[in-house]
Amino acid sequence: MTTNSVRTEIAESIATIIIDRPDVKNALDLETVGAMRAALETLAADNTVGVVIITGAGESAFVSGADINDIRERGRDEGLAAINSSLFAEIDRFPRPTIAAINGYALGGGCELALACDLRIASDTAKFGQPELGLGIIPGAGATQRLPRIVGLGRAKHLVLTGEIIDAKQALEIGLVSAIAPAGQLQIRARELAKKVLRQGPLAARLAKLALNASARVDLDSGLLIETLAQALCYSSTDKEEGTAAFLEKRRPKFTGK
Repeated sequence: MTTNSVRTEIAESIATIIIDRPDVKNALDLETVGAMRAALETLAADNTVGVVIITGAGESAFVSGADINDIRERGRDEGLAAINSSLFAEIDRFPRPTIAAINGYALGGGCELALACDLRIASDTAKFGQPELGLGIIPGAGATQRLPRIVGLGRAKHLVLTGEIIDAKQALEIGLVSAIAPAGQLQIRARELAKKVLRQGPLAARLAKLALNASARVDLDSGLLIETLAQALCYSSTDKEEGTAAFLEKRRPKFTGK
């Protein structure tokens, strides 16, 4: 599955979406956003895929941001259309876990793309930032909402209001990423992380993602109700029967997602 700007590879139940626009440091334009949407739709329908890794081609950039040429042409109507934000919402809602493998610059929309993924692992050369205010605009694809939920309101305000660029070590310290890998080993480490996720019950992983996402959006009582309902679905699944039997029999479970 390949377009001019996006490649998708599938191996061992792990799909990798690669944003491939090296001439503009993998910046997001309308074509790339559309290609990513198409890739996500195809992968959501593929039950052999258990985890999706999103990364950028090369080592210098994950996604350097939205394509400035596109932004320069956008007016109020394009802003209200929430072009990048709607793509990132699809990633947020994707039915299976997603991992951002951040290989270089993740600025503006690139950082927001990483924020929309469930897990984030960075190369030791990665850089993060929300420099939009310097262009006379604000982060408009989720950073004013997801960034505070991940790193805290104070740190989010600092990054947005100053436009400061931070490195991978600082990103790890504030919880923006959960792991750092040497640049040459990032994809290997991302796949290792994906395989850890794949060893879990797939239905349970899907429901856990749903409940965890709800925790940032609903009150405690509502969140606990969602958790209870999700657990009830797990209790009625064949995966629960297999998981508990495998534990008692001291063997690795063979989950089916049912």
